[in-house]
Amino acid sequence: MKKITIITGLLLSAAIPATLSAHPPIAAEKAAASFQQDRADILAMAGNYKVRFDMQESTRWDTGYTPLAAKTSGGHEVVRVIEDTGRKIVLQHLLVIEHEGKTHIIKHWRQDWEYEPQRVLVYSDRNKWVWEDVPERMRTGRWSQTVYQVDDSPRYGGWGEFETQAGIRRWRSNWTWRPLARRDAVRNPVYDRYYAINRHQPTPDGWIHWQDNTKMGTKDGKLVPIVQEYVLNTYTRYDQYDVKAADDYWAATRDYWAAVRAAWDRVAATKGGIAIDEKADTGTVISGRLLEIADEIQAGKLTTARAVAEATKLIEANTRKI
Repeated sequence: MKKITIITGLLLSAAIPATLSAHPPIAAEKAAASFQQDRADILAMAGNYKVRFDMQESTRWDTGYTPLAAKTSGGHEVVRVIEDTGRKIVLQHLLVIEHEGKTHIIKHWRQDWEYEPQRVLVYSDRNKWVWEDVPERMRTGRWSQTVYQVDDSPRYGGWGEFETQAGIRRWRSNWTWRPLARRDAVRNPVYDRYYAINRHQPTPDGWIHWQDNTKMGTKDGKLVPIVQEYVLNTYTRYDQYDVKAADDYWAATRDYWAAVRAAWDRVAATKGGIAIDEKADTGTVISGRLLEIADEIQAGKLTTARAVAEATKLIEANTRKI
């Protein structure tokens, strides 16, 4: 039996039995026993880090494509818990960049973890994210992870479980669709989205996030695999940089960003998901302004109340019903 999804006139087919067989149902007793450890592993991702990003295109599936050379980059990142209700944990990432003797803070990605979710907001097609039900028998003991972009608009979502294999604990997602990342968009590639598995694993020095990405492109009206990519992001605990600048930025803007998150949540709940125009190399059409508003709050040029009013209006005016 197959699940069929229509994406911009393209027919995608994912073998559901194979996917579910990798995630057999979890007994309630086992789920209860691991709940606190699951929470501890998620909460342990908060902290101050030196981050290394390793990206490598490996196997080409399209014989006419030449894989890119491996690339590494890095930086400093502060991760803070901004919400914890027990069954939901929200982590906000903040990049700390030193340039010409000055410290710059870039609000980076956000990850929301929810225990035993009924549905997840997932990437559906260009400019569109929709609600997808988690199969009922697959909810017990599992966590969803939804990743959001710098302006708190969605990027991708998936569900999975924490497990221990060979003495190593990890969370592994189901197969998820993702939009083209900025790092690829600037090259105007022949692929325009990813079909991926996402993993998070605690380490003695921090944690790692690794991705198995199948880069997909359109040929003859069908989505086909172009090349495989492996991404390993390593978070190593480290605080010999201006951590205070990140915390100061968040202290000044957190109420504003809380209102922005609430505005996106209202759109997702009332419009059947989120549909908004975006450019893969810059983000949503309102991303730049939403980030500028936060900077203006911190600089004392704009009150939080006025900022929230403008941001809410931007989000409502630029989103559509699914």
